[in-house]
Amino acid sequence: MSITGTLIIQIIVFLILVWFTMKFVWPPITAALDERARKIADGLAAADKAKADLSAANQRVEQELSKSRNEAAVRLAEAERRAQSMIEEAKSKASEEAAKIIAAARAEAEQQTVKARQSLREEVAGLAVKGAEQILRREVNASVHADLLSRLKAEL
Repeated sequence: MSITGTLIIQIIVFLILVWFTMKFVWPPITAALDERARKIADGLAAADKAKADLSAANQRVEQELSKSRNEAAVRLAEAERRAQSMIEEAKSKASEEAAKIIAAARAEAEQQTVKARQSLREEVAGLAVKGAEQILRREVNASVHADLLSRLKAEL
């Protein structure tokens, strides 16, 4: 065989190989590459979406944290206000109670003073009777004596 014949046969075999490859081998390879490219694109899109979701979630978390901090501050201020109110209320109740106790003590002291004066009047009347009895050393009429004592009590 000549070199030209061999070259032509090799060209024909090469062309058959190219056609066979393009017809049967190349489409599955292209399909696999296209499928892989689509999966990579889907993965990248999912990653971008996940990043966006993460960013949104972080923003929501920050908003919730700031909202919680604000609520905690408001509750703390409310608790402090309530505590102050309770302290003021306790102080006012204590001062009212103290005023009641002082008033009761004054009333009791006044009653004791009245009782002491009454007792002193009775003692003075008794002493006056004893003194008059010793001075007179004679019998005195009982009704006159009682009348004198009641006048003496009234004057004291």
